Amino acid sequence: MTTPFTVYTSPSAFPNPQRLRLFQYEKGIQAHINEVIYDMAPGGDQRKWPHLKMNPWGETPTMQLADGSYMSESVAIAMYLDNLLEGRKLFGESPKEQGLISMWDSRIWVQILYRITTLFHVSHQGLGPKIELTNNPQWGEHCRKEALSHASLVNQHLSDGREWLIGGAEPTFADITLCTSIAFSKFGPVQTPLDERFEHLHYFWQRWQQRPSFKLAYADGAGLAELAHLIK
Repeated sequence: MTTPFTVYTSPSAFPNPQRLRLFQYEKGIQAHINEVIYDMAPGGDQRKWPHLKMNPWGETPTMQLADGSYMSESVAIAMYLDNLLEGRKLFGESPKEQGLISMWDSRIWVQILYRITTLFHVSHQGLGPKIELTNNPQWGEHCRKEALSHASLVNQHLSDGREWLIGGAEPTFADITLCTSIAFSKFGPVQTPLDERFEHLHYFWQRWQQRPSFKLAYADGAGLAELAHLIK
């Protein structure tokens, strides 16, 4: 397949689109992807009519397929590309691997990353009043505590010496979700670091930073001082 997919997406500070970006570099399919990066704040390109016609939910990423149709949601797009294109299967080869990856990805998305993104949206007005419809700092603090509580369970899971969540030699899509969760937890308006207070998450984050896929996916630094050296 030579025709690239067009993906309407966001800078790497936004964790859900970043899951797809890190996936594409880890799988080695970036040559198939043509990225259109939106001005999310204050431009709000994702909520303007050109994008809403592609994705009425007004979220990124959104991918245009070869037949002119569109697909959205990070996991859905990544799973589609994982099955369609050659390369290591980041959603697993065997039924057991696929089940375990889905289990860990769901745990981390629902209990950690979604909690942190909710904290961001209800505690800050960074994306503007048309998007940030609710201001509830108390709920944000509850989400922060929930994220930290579940991060401690993941930290314990990694304490047996495994490098990646399901124990293989290479990261899976679930590890990508955890990586982007850690990155977003360090983002200025969030400031709920998931690695510095958890030993095994810290080493997990350090392992990711050594991978070529990470260096490419975070080439804009994600707004983090510790990743500024990756900016090209």
